[in-house]
Amino acid sequence: MTTLVFGHKSPDTDSTGSPIIWAWYLNEVKGQAARPVLLGEPNTEAAFMLRHWGLDKPEIISDVAADTPVVIVDTNNPAELPSTINSADIQGIIDHHKLVGGLETKGPIEITIRPLACTATLMIDLMGADAARMPTAIKGAALSCILSDTLEFRSPTTTAHDRAVAEQLATDLGVDIAAYAAQLFEAKSDVSAFSDAELLRMDSKEYAIAGKEFRVSVLETTAPKLILDRKDSLMAAMQDVAAEDGADQVLLFVVDILNEEATLLVPNDLVKTLAEKSFGATVTGDTVVLPGIMSRKKQIIPVLAL
Repeated sequence: MTTLVFGHKSPDTDSTGSPIIWAWYLNEVKGQAARPVLLGEPNTEAAFMLRHWGLDKPEIISDVAADTPVVIVDTNNPAELPSTINSADIQGIIDHHKLVGGLETKGPIEITIRPLACTATLMIDLMGADAARMPTAIKGAALSCILSDTLEFRSPTTTAHDRAVAEQLATDLGVDIAAYAAQLFEAKSDVSAFSDAELLRMDSKEYAIAGKEFRVSVLETTAPKLILDRKDSLMAAMQDVAAEDGADQVLLFVVDILNEEATLLVPNDLVKTLAEKSFGATVTGDTVVLPGIMSRKKQIIPVLAL
């Protein structure tokens, strides 16, 4: 039976590229039938990566049938996976996020979770010498994942190892990192075709804080004004998105990649309280700028408090 390889819902570049990378490895190196799939439409940056490197967009699925062999990458959080995930035959987990718990396997499996900025970095480590066999398009996907997750090494999650792997990939590909990263971020910043609800869900994760359910959304961009000009309609859409998704509130952080800061939209007193308690900020309007905040994983989620 073919093993399905997939990442989290609302797939970003890492959750689009890493299933492709690992499915290639399983097929071509391990001789194991595998297929990458996605749990949603890839974001604009991930779609650019696919086009740029001539990669087919994986099939989008919403659930997995019982006993289907799967490898989960770039998450270990059941909330970010199909509701049927525990009936699947989970073969392995490859991730770089904190361990959440709640997944159930049918037997002992290989689990690799390392404190790196990107799943693709971890995969190249796991491949060892076989990583040299990656074709150009797979190397291109890996480079894209690392540059995206590290925000071209600006994110505090970046490790020296992530950077070294990316630089070696760029050398192998003959790619100028700064020029290619600029193309990636330009694609990520083009959100004109998306509705407010789509933007709020585009790169979002579900977290509970002090008994309340939050959808924590992050939009990384080199053109924050394009998003902030829509703040009134975005805040108006938050109530419906939260209700539809079973959350109490949507939090939207607009990360300015070049100025290395985030702007949090503040639609009500709940978010105002959260901003002040979590970040020590003084909120006087419907937005608050948080200098130096770039990473949801390292700088936002760990400090959220009410």
